Amino acid sequence: MNDLKNNIKMIGKKLGFDEVGIAGIDKFKTDHLSAKHRVRDGLMAGLSWYTEDRAALANTPEELLPGCKSIISVAISYYKEVEKYDDGKLRGKVARYAWGLDYHQVIKKRLKLFVEEIENLIGREFRWRIFVDDGAMNDRAAAERSGIGWFGKNSNILTVSHGSWVFLGQIITDLAITPDSPNLKTCGDCQLCIAKCPTGAIEAPYTINNDLCISFLTIELKGMIPRNLRPLVGDWVFGCDICQDVCPVNKEVLKSEEKYFNKRHDFDAIDLLPLLSLEEEEFRVKFKNSPIKRAKLEGLKRNVCVALGNLGDKRAIIPLLEAVTDKSFIIRSHAVWALGSIGIDNVTRIQLRRALDLEEHPEVINELKDVLGQSS
Repeated sequence: MNDLKNNIKMIGKKLGFDEVGIAGIDKFKTDHLSAKHRVRDGLMAGLSWYTEDRAALANTPEELLPGCKSIISVAISYYKEVEKYDDGKLRGKVARYAWGLDYHQVIKKRLKLFVEEIENLIGREFRWRIFVDDGAMNDRAAAERSGIGWFGKNSNILTVSHGSWVFLGQIITDLAITPDSPNLKTCGDCQLCIAKCPTGAIEAPYTINNDLCISFLTIELKGMIPRNLRPLVGDWVFGCDICQDVCPVNKEVLKSEEKYFNKRHDFDAIDLLPLLSLEEEEFRVKFKNSPIKRAKLEGLKRNVCVALGNLGDKRAIIPLLEAVTDKSFIIRSHAVWALGSIGIDNVTRIQLRRALDLEEHPEVINELKDVLGQSS
C-alpha cells in the first residue's frame, strides 16, 4: 500500500505537481457545518448556486463517486514575480492566478494524464473523477486532510514550500491508497490578512463575507458595485491578492516553474484605457483561454471605470466620457462615478449635463445628478 502511494506521488511530481497527498473519503463534517452556517448567515448570498444542498454534496466524497476509497490531492504553484512598468500608462491590477492560461484547462489535462500513468503503473483501469475548482468537490478540505497544507485565516490553503499561491486539484478514485496525515499547522496569532483587507471581507478567522470581497465584486458580481465599496476596490480590475500579499507564509516561497502560468501580454498590470473601447470580438480574442474572460466584457469595463476613478488621473476623462455613452447602463453609471471621483471641469460638466438630458435609466440618472451636484 505504501509502495503504491509512494509511486503515485513520484508520478505526480514527475508530471509537474508541486505537492501530492492522499486523503481518506470520510465526510468533511466540520467543513460541511461551516459551509452550512455561511449559507444560512447570508455570507454566500452573491453566489445563488451555492446552496445548503451544494455544500452537503461538496463535503461528501462518497456522493461524488459512489464506492470511492481515496482522494489523490495535488497542488501546483502559479507564483510569479510582479514586473515593474515605468511607461506612465494607467494600469490596473489582476490577481496572479489570472496572469497565464486558464488553470482549469491546464490542470484537468494533466490530471487525466496522471490517471493514465497510474493505470500503467498498476496494469489496469480504475474508477475516477477529477475536480479542479469547478465542481461540487471541496478542494480545500481535501487538500488539508491530505497533508498538502493548512487553512489560513483568509480561507486559502497554505503550503510550506509555495504558500497559498497554488491551484488545487483532486482525483477521487476507487483505489485503496494509504492516506497521509492531515496538516495540523495553524497561523497562530497572526491576523494580518484580516487587518489588511480593505473592505473588511474577512469578518473573522476563516469567515469571508462574499459580498464584500474584492474578488467577488470584480469577477462574480454581474451588476452594480455598491458605491460605498468602489473606493475600496482600488485599482484591482480582476480579482484581488491583498490577503495573500500580506501573508508572512507567502514571503519566502518558491517560484512557479510552470510555463503555462507565465504572464500573457501585460495581464499582471493591464493597460486600462484601451480596455474601455474593446468590442465583444476583440475581448474574446484578447482574453481567449484566460481566466479574465470570466468577468465578461461588461464586468471588465465596469471594473476599469472604478479603477480609473480611484487612480484619479485626468488622462482618463475623455475615455470615460466616451464610456458614458456605452449601451450598458452599468458601464455608463460607473463611468460617471469615475469622472466624479477624478473631478470634473466646466467642459466635462457641460457634457455630463447633455448626457443627463438624454439618459433614461434611473441608476445612471442618479449617478449623474450626484456628480453634477457635487461639482456645481
